[in-house]
Amino acid sequence: MAHARISANLPPDIDPTKAPIAFGKRALPKLNEELQSPELLTQQRVLMALCDLVHDPENIYQAIEVGFLDNLKTLLLHRDSTVRQKTTQILYIMAMHNVGRQGLIQNGVISALTEFLDDPVDICRKNTHQIFEMMARLPEGAVGILHAGLIPLLVFKLKTESDEIQELILDTLSNCLRVEASEALATGAITILKEKLTHSSVAIRKKAACVLLEIGTHPEGKSVICEEVIGVLVSLLEDTDPEVQASATGALMFATVKPQGRFSALHAEAIPLLLKLVAEETSKARLSAIKTLTMLAELPEGRKTLLDHTDTFQQCLNDPCEAVKRAAEIAIRVIKWKP
Repeated sequence: MAHARISANLPPDIDPTKAPIAFGKRALPKLNEELQSPELLTQQRVLMALCDLVHDPENIYQAIEVGFLDNLKTLLLHRDSTVRQKTTQILYIMAMHNVGRQGLIQNGVISALTEFLDDPVDICRKNTHQIFEMMARLPEGAVGILHAGLIPLLVFKLKTESDEIQELILDTLSNCLRVEASEALATGAITILKEKLTHSSVAIRKKAACVLLEIGTHPEGKSVICEEVIGVLVSLLEDTDPEVQASATGALMFATVKPQGRFSALHAEAIPLLLKLVAEETSKARLSAIKTLTMLAELPEGRKTLLDHTDTFQQCLNDPCEAVKRAAEIAIRVIKWKP
């Protein structure tokens, strides 16, 4: 199904061809001075030029050195939507480069962008979420987002934003919750993510499952997933998209580390679906499925069921992937173990 995309086109009265011509490093100090002009048209034209310049990492470094970020943070509060759009676009382009991400972290840009989550202009919000998504790829960027108190706000925005922005939020959350998940859990993220697991968009289902997978790596996250989400995760093992299957299986694998998770998965009839994924040699979920079944085999009922399917694991012993072979060997030992 087609979805509307957020347009980055400028208003018809803005002519980018009238932007000042820039000459690399020599132009940056002068542009930085001009950016402080009270004239709206001057500000817009400088921002147009800067958008072109910051595609070059060397210019990003110079822009940070001459103090551009302080001026850009001030312009984030500008009443003119075009100024805000171009300012967030520049910051996003900078965030695409490591030197830019480091500069944004060191200059407190993450906190300055918090108010943009409610900006009335779609493209400004999209640019903001693109910045957060890029920043979260760095461990220190993810920590910066956590320290800025953005997690509850991002979780809440999953309820109201367009699909396009929801995908960015889910990517950001996935990287941030790898570091720390308690704030998201306290915000009720599991309930919202559970809804996203049945979304019509394949991308959103996949990314929501990825976030749950990261939550499941934390002890407190495993408990909540066991209580609320296992039934939906089991249903996603039959999803038409292999990536969704793989993410759901990974989340299920972490949840079944806890005894409660194993009981829940067993009663949700996960074994037949997991066996099917193991039997598919091209399945991206194969390794996680074997490990999950191994944990289910620790339950007497699970072991009894799986004793009739050891041939499925035997076939994995010839897999070219060493991790799959080792996992299959362990599964066979656990299934055949006699108390």
